[in-house]
This record gives sequence, structure tokens and C-alpha cells, in this order.
Amino acid sequence: MKFFLIIILSSLASLILAQQNSQIGYIPANEQSVGSELIIIDSDYTLEEALQGITIPPSVKKELEIVSVSYYGFDGLLHKGQIIVNKKVSADIIEIFNVIRETKFPVEKVVPMVEYNWSDDKSMQDNNTSSFNYRFLSGSKVLSMHASGLAIDINPKQNPYVKNGSNSPAGSLYELDENGTICPDSEIVKAFKERGWSWGGDWKSLKDYQHFQKTLE
Repeated sequence: MKFFLIIILSSLASLILAQQNSQIGYIPANEQSVGSELIIIDSDYTLEEALQGITIPPSVKKELEIVSVSYYGFDGLLHKGQIIVNKKVSADIIEIFNVIRETKFPVEKVVPMVEYNWSDDKSMQDNNTSSFNYRFLSGSKVLSMHASGLAIDINPKQNPYVKNGSNSPAGSLYELDENGTICPDSEIVKAFKERGWSWGGDWKSLKDYQHFQKTLE
């Protein structure tokens, strides 16, 4: 009898707790609230966690910083992600993501490359926005600007790398009327250029519409 009484009391306590959670606006572990708006957490790494699985020269590592940013996703909801960048441009990135959020330019997700085992291809296929990745330019032994956290790729599927008629990632298209596409007159392009960044969409021999980079003096 006592056993059944314990079960009944336990079930009753669970129902009361669920009702209380509903009344106070219970927030799941992957969500937080900012004011009255719910924010979905896409990434919650420490810098050390986000740099696991890759060998980086100490001189490069000491220049890196993990930055939390917020943005509206393709689902229309507010999200929080993280991006690893060079400390010298972290203020730029925070300001630019403020523009991205305020204009509600949709961003699929912003997750450090450790999530994709440092594979640029996997990150692009998942339409992930990223910066730091210690890698070489495709087909060369020249380090990419991404290797120092001075470049960022945004929404690769809407903003492909285009060379000799071939788009990367596979299946991506550059269509100006598509949500998340970076156009020459976009506020996002203006925000980057005002801070001394260049856009791959302006390049002549090829186009890298997802790509922005900054050369430090």
C-alpha cells in the first residue's frame, strides 16, 4: 500500500512541477530569454573546447578569441551562436552582427569548426557561418586568411564560391532574391566595408560571395 502511495505522490509532484514550469515560462536547456524574446542556443563552447582536435601554432592560438553573437535564423527566431576570430577584429564582428540582427538578415547558424571536425566542406554543406580554421587555400600550401581568424564565410549555400562555372558547396546557387543572400547593396556588405573588410563578391577572376576578409596594417 505504501509503495502505491509513493508512486501516486510522485506522479502528483511531477504534475505540479510541470504546471509551475508552464506558468513561470520554463525554458529548455538549449534556450534562454532576452527580455521577452526567447533565444535558441546553437553553440555554447569554451575557447579550449572549440579548439580541440587541431594543431595550432602557439603564436596563432594566443591571437584567437571566441565571440558570442545573436542573429535571426531562417526559422524567424532569435539564435545565439559562437565564432572564433582574431582578437584584433572581434569588435568588428560584434558590431557587424548587431547590424545583422537589427536588419533581421537571416543566418542559418554560427558554430565553431570543431563541430565539423575542422572540415570546411562539411561546414559549408551545413550552411554554417564560420571564421577561424587553420587550413591552406584549396590546392595550395598558402595559409588561408581563415587560419588567422581574419576571414568569415556567411551562409555558404546562398552565397557560394564560384570558379569556372562551378559552385561550392555542391548544389548551392547565388540568387539575389533568396533569403540569406548577400547582395552588392546589402547592409551587411556596407557594414564590413566601413570597417576595412573586403568582400569576395567583388573579386574579378572568381567570386566568393560568402567570404569577407580583413588585412591588418
